[in-house]
Parts: sequence; C-alpha cells; structure tokens
Amino acid sequence: MTDTERDTGRDTERVGIVGCGLMGSGIAEVCARAGRDVVVMEATAATGLRRITRSPARAADAGKLTVAERDAALARITMATDTAPMADRDLVIEAVAEDERAKLEVFARLDKDVRRPDAVLATNTSSLPVIRPAAATSRPRQVVGLHFFNPVPVLPLVELVPSLLTDEETVRRARTFASDVLGKQVVLARDRAGFVVNALLVPYLLAAVRMADSGTASAEDIDRGMTLGCAHPLGPPALADLIGLDTVQAIARSMYAEYRETLYAPPPLLARMVDAGLLGRKSGRGFHTYP
Repeated sequence: MTDTERDTGRDTERVGIVGCGLMGSGIAEVCARAGRDVVVMEATAATGLRRITRSPARAADAGKLTVAERDAALARITMATDTAPMADRDLVIEAVAEDERAKLEVFARLDKDVRRPDAVLATNTSSLPVIRPAAATSRPRQVVGLHFFNPVPVLPLVELVPSLLTDEETVRRARTFASDVLGKQVVLARDRAGFVVNALLVPYLLAAVRMADSGTASAEDIDRGMTLGCAHPLGPPALADLIGLDTVQAIARSMYAEYRETLYAPPPLLARMVDAGLLGRKSGRGFHTYP
C-alpha cells in the first residue's frame, strides 16, 4: 500500500458497524455518505434499516442532499444480523449500548470473525476505558476508541482514544479516517473514563439533576437559565434528554467507579427516572415530554 493511499484513507474502504441505535445508524450514514462500503450488524435488521433511512430522507427533503446522493448512500449500506459479514472489513466500529459486558462480548466475537490481519477495531464508548475491549481480543494493538457525538451527521467532533497498547499505525489510520474521510475534527484523549468531553459535561448535567431534585429550580427554568443566561443551545435537562438518561447514568457510573469522586455519582432522581423508563427523547418523556 502506498503512502498516498494511506494518507487519503484508502486503507479503510470497507467499514463495519456493530449496533444500529442512534449512534450506530448515524455513524453508518456518515460512512456511506463518504463513499464507504458499509455493513451494519443489528439483531433486527429491518428496524436498523428504518433508523438509517430516516436521516438521509430528512436531509434530502431539506435540500441538504440530492435524491441521487441519498439513494447512493443508502445503496452502500448492507444489513446483517451477526458479525460474520465483518470478515473482510478494514475498520469495524462497535456502537452497542453503553454496557461493558455487551461491549466485551462484541469484541470477543469480532476478534474471531474479522479475518483481515490489519483491521482496526474501534469502540464508540463514551466512558469505558478502551483497554477493556482491547484486552478481550488477541490484537489489542489494533483497538482504539472513536467516540462520535449525537447527532453524528451534524456534530463535527470525534474523540480519538488510544489505549496503552494501541500502536501508532492504528492511531494514524483512525485519525485519517475520522478527519480526511468523514471530515470530522479530532481531539486526542487519554484512556481515562469520560475522556475529554464527558469528563467535563457529565458533572454539569448531574448538577442540574440535583438542582431539579432539590427543588431549587424546575427543569424548565434550569434550561431557560442556561440558554438565555449563558447562550448554550440547550439547557442541561434538555441535553440529558437528548443524550438519553440511561446513557448519562451509565457514563456517570463508569466515571464514579474510576475516580470515586462524588461529583460523578448518579443522583437518586436520575436512577428513578431510568428505572421508570423515562429516558428522554427516545422514550418520549424525560425531564420534558416529546411528541
């Protein structure tokens, strides 16, 4: 492979995505729109395909994509119900729920099913140490964190997180793919729970939950205070709803387990809302109600 091919990301033509929720479907979309051949694994393939189809359809309706561009992107995506079709992939990105056991199981399967000896295996975890999925494989030097942000087609950031065992070539290929192929801005983070963004963001969200729980202010007034007083596009309760309260709780638990600092501890109200299925936008109700 020539240096030119490496520099333009031509060593990552075939991409696999494991998981087709909000994050996985968004990652699949941006990869397909960038001209990559994409295989997406989701247990219920029809449901996953519907998720993937919605965003390009909206973009075409809004004039951000032509109908031809939409159709071409969707034609590059193939659905699968297991990891066997990942055998020929140059890069596989895991995007299942923020559950450590589930992620480790995925990486153990990928280690067996991905046949390319130089394939990069990436995790989209938002908080778990990357070394853990890496250690579930026989090729930890080729495992890296690629943390995208929701909604993936809109937000320009990717956190690149090498573990202590990730080699420089894997980091180079992951960075080139995220920046040159997908057009994302890349920040490099150490392999610590929360990385850069969530290590700063999650304590802020948890503080807002505690404020609402204590009765200091309503969720609506907390949001209004931060949008009008600090020019934030969303207040913290609304942002937590967008992320998913279950995801916020999972990130907080991971960070608290690593740092043992009270600012990372999930508040009781957050746990009760998750137990009740009030997860935010994806369930139709969280701190706010959604149609």
